[in-house]
Amino acid sequence: MKCSKFDLLGHGTWQGLSSLDSLKVYPQQEKNGLKAFHLINLIKLAALLVSLFIRSSILLNSDSLEICLYLLLVFYPLLCSSLQIPILPNWLHLTEKDDDLVLRQNSCDRLTCQRNFGISVQHLTHVQALVVECNHPQNADFPRYYSKKEKKPFPIPIVELRRAARERLKNRNNQPRGIPPPKRGLVVERLIPVAYKVLNARITLINNLKKLLKVMPVNACKWCSEIHVGPVGHPFKSCRGPQASIRKGAHEWVEAVVEDMLVPVEAYHLYDRLGKRISHEERFSVPRIPAVVELCIQAGVDLPEYPTKRRRKPVIRIGRKEFIDADESELPDPDPDAPKPEILAEILDSEIVPPSSKEDTALLAEETLKVWEEMREGAKRLMKMYPVRVCGYCPEVHVGPTGHKAQNCGAHKHQQRNGQHGWQAAVLDDLIPPKFVWHVPDVNKPLERELRNFYGQAPAVVELCVQAGAAVPDKYKPTMRLDVGIPTDVREAEMVV
Repeated sequence: MKCSKFDLLGHGTWQGLSSLDSLKVYPQQEKNGLKAFHLINLIKLAALLVSLFIRSSILLNSDSLEICLYLLLVFYPLLCSSLQIPILPNWLHLTEKDDDLVLRQNSCDRLTCQRNFGISVQHLTHVQALVVECNHPQNADFPRYYSKKEKKPFPIPIVELRRAARERLKNRNNQPRGIPPPKRGLVVERLIPVAYKVLNARITLINNLKKLLKVMPVNACKWCSEIHVGPVGHPFKSCRGPQASIRKGAHEWVEAVVEDMLVPVEAYHLYDRLGKRISHEERFSVPRIPAVVELCIQAGVDLPEYPTKRRRKPVIRIGRKEFIDADESELPDPDPDAPKPEILAEILDSEIVPPSSKEDTALLAEETLKVWEEMREGAKRLMKMYPVRVCGYCPEVHVGPTGHKAQNCGAHKHQQRNGQHGWQAAVLDDLIPPKFVWHVPDVNKPLERELRNFYGQAPAVVELCVQAGAAVPDKYKPTMRLDVGIPTDVREAEMVV
């Protein structure tokens, strides 16, 4: 949800004026003396604009002309009040309800406005301030880059967790606390279809990305993990790979593959999620699979190549960390011929058939964007019931109630921790990293290094699908900075407010 902008000042000059933070509204005055006062101010403004226009025509410089337009827009409410014309354009409709103003627009469902009245003592002029606020920001900051020496922040601060624990203890009223099914060794039946849907969405996403990479150019740096969606790599010197100081941060671009678009995050496969933790000596004997696949397996997906223990009765706790399995001999044997959801298969690279036309590419991009959101939303639902841990110092992920004991953390100052991981609760971006890339407004025009502050970013999958013809999702528009006008050259960028 965003507000439309006035394209009055070209590209660069609009950035400081697009938010409509404060707009002074001068209503029609009742006394004729105040009209003369506005007329004098209008004459002064006209004289200033004429002098700047003459100066720009003499110096053959277009910068002064843009300053004239800027001053004209700043004093636009004064002109409207003097000429007795409506201050709002035709596409805005202002209605009054009690003490609130409701501003309605085609592209915004609701814009809340506040009225503030002020009285100027000198001229006895009633000033009405109109403040426009939108529910969703037009532009948002990029995801923060954490140094290798920094520890990841907790999803919920420790102080908040302790406060919530005290509230639960106070409101429990001596009632036993409910234990979720995964902690009792069971699976949540209602989440089994979600797990199958997430697994199939991941496989479909990989197959579609292989097809799109055949027709869409994507570049990857030879020395670091940065990629760029476009025919030519970006000129920004942001490489942090080996020998980056010798190359002064410049990238060396090569052709990208699917693994560059989807960051491979692996985790240990657990036969029993309630069993003993994986020790350091078992780190090479336990298989490692994609973390999303492991999450789906623990949520109820049955894969023959990765067996897991399924319980039909909850475990019996005999201690804090000790339990025994319940007797399931009186239960009937499960039906092996029971129908199960179909699991898709990945297409081999030699069998990939790229889309033949732009229409097919656009349809494929829409489907890819849909399965990308489906995979992330489904994985987010599964993570609420099946805990996922991540190391606070490195990208290691473990799907299970507690992290493993393998001492393979190589992050900053790992010697002090003897290579052990600092486990904490994981978020969705730890399990499925979005990998933000620069958004290219015009594919035919490469990015310029001097205009870096005007460009936006988006996840690599989203940027690839948008360039292939898919519509931009609303949730990614703030970081893509679609409302920011891009200057045509460096001189125009210096004039931006």
